[in-house]
Amino acid sequence: QVQLVESGGGLVQTGGSLRLSCATSGRTFSNYSMGWFRQAPGKEREFVAAITWSGSATTYAESVKGRFTISRDNAKNTLYLLMNGLKPEDTAVYYCAQQTAVWTYSIGSSTYGYWGQGTQVTVSS
Repeated sequence: QVQLVESGGGLVQTGGSLRLSCATSGRTFSNYSMGWFRQAPGKEREFVAAITWSGSATTYAESVKGRFTISRDNAKNTLYLLMNGLKPEDTAVYYCAQQTAVWTYSIGSSTYGYWGQGTQVTVSS
C-alpha cells in the first residue's frame, strides 16, 4: 500500500520560512518523480514544484521560483519543500504527489497517481 504523509506546515509571518516533508512508503521511492501541489480556498489545485526520480532536475512554478526549493533523500524515502520568503498568497493546503509510472517526469497533476493528505500552510500579513 502506497502512503505519502506530509508534515511541516503551520502558521508563519510574511517573509518567514517553512520546510515541508513528505514521507513515503509502499513503492521504490528512487524510481519515481515527485511533485508538490497546493490548493488555496476557492481555487483549483496548482503545480508548485517537481523533481526527477534521481533529483537531477527540478521544475518550479513561476510564482515560487527563487523562493522555494524542492529536494529529496532517496535513502530516507522522503521529499522536501523548503519555502523561503513566504507571502500571504502562498497560503494553501500543500500536497505531495508521486508519479504513477516509473522514470516519468511531468508537472501535470493527472500523471501523479498517489497523493498525500495535505498540510496547511498559512502566511499572515
